[in-house]
Amino acid sequence: MHNNIKKILVTGGLGYVGCALVKRLLQIGHKVNILDLGIYGKNFFGETKNLSVHIGDIRNIETIKKCIYGCDTVIHLACISNDPSFDMNPELGKLINYDAFRPLVEISKRFEIKNFIYASSSSVYGIKTEKNVDETFTLEPLTDYSKFKADCEKILFEYQSDEFTTTVLRPATVCGFSLRQRFDLVVNILTNLAYNTRKITVFGGEQLRPNIHINDMVDAYIHILNAQKNKIAGQIFNVGDQNIKVIDLAKLVRKVLGFDVQIVTSSTKDNRSYHISSKKILSDLNFKTKFSIEDAIVDLKNAFDKNIFYDSLNNELYFNIKKMNSIKLN
Repeated sequence: MHNNIKKILVTGGLGYVGCALVKRLLQIGHKVNILDLGIYGKNFFGETKNLSVHIGDIRNIETIKKCIYGCDTVIHLACISNDPSFDMNPELGKLINYDAFRPLVEISKRFEIKNFIYASSSSVYGIKTEKNVDETFTLEPLTDYSKFKADCEKILFEYQSDEFTTTVLRPATVCGFSLRQRFDLVVNILTNLAYNTRKITVFGGEQLRPNIHINDMVDAYIHILNAQKNKIAGQIFNVGDQNIKVIDLAKLVRKVLGFDVQIVTSSTKDNRSYHISSKKILSDLNFKTKFSIEDAIVDLKNAFDKNIFYDSLNNELYFNIKKMNSIKLN
C-alpha cells in the first residue's frame, strides 16, 4: 500500500488501457474518478469502493469540473483512438482529441491538479529510417490523429509550472487482454484471426511495429505517478518494448496457437514502419518491461479458451470503428 494515496481522474477510464489502469490503481489503494462516454460499456468493475464513474463528454466543461473536483492527478487517455476511427469522422476527431484539450488542461490547473499525465502516441514521429527513434527526434506526424497528438503535447507544456507537473507518454501499440477488449490492434487482430479461423493474412510483413504488453503500459503510468517530480516535470517518455516485424508477430502468434495456423502474405500500400527507443524511461525512471508480446498472445488465448469473448470476429464492441459507425457518434 502506498502512503501516497492519490485521487485520480482517468479520462477514457472505460477504454482498453483505461480499464486495466483503473483496476490496478484501485488495487493499490488510490481513489479514482472515471470520465468516459461509456460507448463500449458503462461499468467493468461492479460496485467498487473508491471508484466513481461519470458517463459524460470530455467536451463539456461543466462535466469536467464535476469529475475533477477533489482530485490531485489527471491521466488523460480519452480520445478517438486510432487513424481509421479518426478518418471516419475527422471533424469529431478534432473536437475530442484537440479542441477539448486546452480547456481540460486549463481547468486542471485552476482546480489545483498537481500532476497531469497525457497519453500521446509513438506515431507522432512519422516514418523514420533510423533504428532507435528517441524523444529528441523531430516529429513528422503523417495523419491528423498523430498531428493532433503532437499539437496537444505542445499545449500541455505551455502550462508546466512548479505547482503543475506535466508529463507526456508516447506509447507503442498496446496488446493483450483487457476487461474492455479491442481486436483492432495488430497483435490482437492476428491472435483473434488465428484462434478463430486458423488463418492470418499479413499485409506486407516487413514493417516494424513497436508493441507493449498492456500490463507494462499500466506499470508505466504507475511509475510516473510514483516518480520524483524533478524527473518527470515537462518530460516526454517513449514507452515500448519490442520492435518486431509484422510477419514475425504472425509467426509468434502461430507458435502460441498451433502450427496448423496458416500465414498468408499479401502486398500493401501501407509501409508505415515504426521503431522506437525506450531507453530514456529506463535510464531516468528505472522502468523495465516485465511482459512479452508472447505473454499477451497467451493471455488472449486463455481468454478465448474460457469463452470470455462473444463473437469476437464481428462484435462491434471489440472494434472502435464499427461501434462508432453504428452509434453515429458526433
